[in-house]
Amino acid sequence: MLEMVDLGKKLAKKEFKSKMDSLERQINELQRQMKDAGIPTVVVFEGLEAAGKGTCINRLMQPLDPRGFKVYPIHPPTIEEQMRPFLIRFWQKLPPRGRGAIFDQSWYRRVLIDRVEKNGEKDQWKRAYDEILAFERQQVDEGVVLVKFWFHISHKEQGKRFQVMLDSPSLAWKVGKPERRQHRRYDRYILAAEEMLERTNTAFAPWIIVEAHDKEYAILKTFETIVATWEVALEQKKAEEASKVAASKKGSLSARNVTILSGVDLTQKVDQKEYDKKVDDYQARLLELEHELYIRRIPVIICFEGCDAAGKGGAIKRLTEKLDPRGYEVNPIAAPNKEELDHHYLWRFAHAMPKAGHITIFDRTWYGRVLVERIEGFCSKTAWQRAFQEINEFENHLASFGSVIVKFWLQIDQDEQLKRFKDRERTPWKQWKITEEDWRNREKWPQYEVAINDMLANCSTSFAPFTIIEANDKLHARLKILKTVIDAIEPRL
Repeated sequence: MLEMVDLGKKLAKKEFKSKMDSLERQINELQRQMKDAGIPTVVVFEGLEAAGKGTCINRLMQPLDPRGFKVYPIHPPTIEEQMRPFLIRFWQKLPPRGRGAIFDQSWYRRVLIDRVEKNGEKDQWKRAYDEILAFERQQVDEGVVLVKFWFHISHKEQGKRFQVMLDSPSLAWKVGKPERRQHRRYDRYILAAEEMLERTNTAFAPWIIVEAHDKEYAILKTFETIVATWEVALEQKKAEEASKVAASKKGSLSARNVTILSGVDLTQKVDQKEYDKKVDDYQARLLELEHELYIRRIPVIICFEGCDAAGKGGAIKRLTEKLDPRGYEVNPIAAPNKEELDHHYLWRFAHAMPKAGHITIFDRTWYGRVLVERIEGFCSKTAWQRAFQEINEFENHLASFGSVIVKFWLQIDQDEQLKRFKDRERTPWKQWKITEEDWRNREKWPQYEVAINDMLANCSTSFAPFTIIEANDKLHARLKILKTVIDAIEPRL
């Protein structure tokens, strides 16, 4: 592909100025419209060193309102960033609705620089293609406008630009060992770039090749691309709004048509004597494992889901009771705030992922998308159906990094839930636990049962399986949870 690019394209300065005056006005006006429409934008600039990415980004920012755009120059990951899956730091930088982010280099470092320089194992960059494609598709599906530029220059042009920098006292610092090494390995980089462009050039996120020998031509093409992309995005938004029809979000069974919960034996019990004997042993073993996890830098993610009063809080308390608090964090998930609603629903969870060697426990999780958001109509049917695949891809990225993922569904029957609700109402120090919303949710038990079955059928995977906890008996539930966590960690160690 790249060998066919015509790098001789030029633009006269007079033509450049006459066209840019109009484009700058357009881009400024379109930015306001994108903000009003609540459409986020991500612009990716990739290319070899000295290709002119920085010059173009500087020029692009001049007509933009800087309050609505943030530029991220991407460097090699810090030690802290290396302790999490590689896409997490990019999840954290995604813009809210109506705003934009510009990446000077991006997640493509993994399949370009890291690949050529052999930073990491071969399977990391090979696996990264699927992870990148999933990541980009998830953003576009959520309404992000994603524009990707590859700035292309020849080996000879790169050498000429490096020499100009070296001859200037104020610019010589820009040409160090990494830049010289890249110039020597130009052919290797171009070969890797060819594969990168071919494998990640998709209908939802196509690459724009910018012939970058002529600065004015490269800038003009960048502006024209963004203007055209924004105009299309705004037209699509108008069409979507005009054709939006209120559809029922309270669905029937999905295509799998499964009823997993009906086979759960809720009569299982443990007597107090057996519980007292085993709980101390399990908790002591977990403390040992916590220390080993830290030494070997293995992250653990433990997810708790269950209906109201299923016993998640009590189980989490027993799970953490004897652990070193410096090694774990419990993350209770409430309804998303405004900032969180302005991002992809997985954005807030990416911020909470544990670094290597630590444990994060989620009291409710990203599965809210396919449970409460589905039932209450907080997202469209298309969105929650799409979420099954998005969640599996997200968890696969975490597991591929080496995370141990343990997911629990705590199941109780309606009679047990009613008994616990009434106990909370009668007990002064438990009354805060029961709300009108709990009673309202109880009325939707059949709908939740359908959604839970769908969740378990679609999202219990080999790399992140669900464990159903028979939770009518709290002692049985707590022991099974402790034992399941131990059994998940020990093989990984």
